Amino acid sequence: MASYLWRKYADYLYNKWEKTILWDMVDPYRRPKSFTPLVTIYVCAFYTGVVGAAISEQLYKEKYWEEHPGEVVPLMKPKFYGGPWRVYRGEVPRYEKPEE
Repeated sequence: MASYLWRKYADYLYNKWEKTILWDMVDPYRRPKSFTPLVTIYVCAFYTGVVGAAISEQLYKEKYWEEHPGEVVPLMKPKFYGGPWRVYRGEVPRYEKPEE
């Protein structure tokens, strides 16, 4: 039984080697893989983020207007950015306010 298994294993390795030789000869002449699926996924992810940001900002404005009707909505703080940003403590800086 052991010699039968060794013979089968040797046949498997030999046939595997033959297949490898054939595909190694063909491989340089194959077309390169396309970047289309990767680009499509990146574009879809970008626009999903854009739409998600627009929806969350609109919901923020509607919630603010329910609590403070008729007032100007302050800028929304970025959700995924904890570093410095141009708005200080939720207020627009003096140099960016329109003259009244």
